[in-house]
Amino acid sequence: MIQPAFLRPGDTVAIVAPARKITPQEIAPAVHLLEGAGYHVHYDDRLFAEDHQFAGPDALRTAYIQEQLDNPDIKAVWCARGGYGSVRIIDRLDFRGLAEHPKWICGFSDVTVFHSHLHRHLDMATLHSAMPLNVHEGEFESPANQSLLAALSGEPLRYEIPAHPFNRPAPVHAPVVGGNISMLYSLLGSPSDLDTEGKILFLEDLDEYLYHIDRMMANLDRNGKLRHIAALLVGHLSEMHDNTIPFGKNAEEIVADYAYKYDFPCFFNFPAGHLPDNRAIRLGVEMHISPFDKKIITEN
Repeated sequence: MIQPAFLRPGDTVAIVAPARKITPQEIAPAVHLLEGAGYHVHYDDRLFAEDHQFAGPDALRTAYIQEQLDNPDIKAVWCARGGYGSVRIIDRLDFRGLAEHPKWICGFSDVTVFHSHLHRHLDMATLHSAMPLNVHEGEFESPANQSLLAALSGEPLRYEIPAHPFNRPAPVHAPVVGGNISMLYSLLGSPSDLDTEGKILFLEDLDEYLYHIDRMMANLDRNGKLRHIAALLVGHLSEMHDNTIPFGKNAEEIVADYAYKYDFPCFFNFPAGHLPDNRAIRLGVEMHISPFDKKIITEN
């Protein structure tokens, strides 16, 4: 597994927009956060291009991101926001420069496309984290922001999580991969399809109908993504919707039903995903999960 070098004061972080458009005002707090931590921040006016909901046409977004991937002076690439769009450009990008000069690719949600693709093709660690859109002035000390900075600088990531009734606890030591359920589902059968065998599979999602969660979990299961995992780690499943005729189970119950077909350990309520408490996870890196009475401790 290729792990990019951790950042030191004076290193440069590039902000890119692989999906939905962003404004200078929306990234300003994130720039202040990075500069306050001693980093230089790189971007230019192309970051703020617009093409309907996208941050510029596919060709522009591809070219801009490619420059940051190929630039050896850039030590981390932070995706400005999610939405939709990364899958439109992933196959246009050449990752040979990234393989030669590894750097942290950071973000979540739609950025799951990058995480999955890079794990599959480069076996490179990436960072599931909050994005510039999620950073707000006066909240720099939030757990999400501080865990992002800690992850970039190489500090140990250690989280204590309250026990959950759906947990099936046991000690686990394995690399952690995954991300947004909807994105992982959409990548099945593609060159970016995620290899989950022997890994801790992390899942989170937002704003889905409950039957969609069931359909996606069924398809992940049918494609063998659950059968041989080391453990399941479930983050925020937020703002779910139901139909007039209720589905009958909430999102956590749906995920648990598919997990309980197998005997791997399960851990729910991890603080990552589409809520303000979105702690950083170094994907591709070994995570240690230790159950204790009434709490779970994870180290990454």
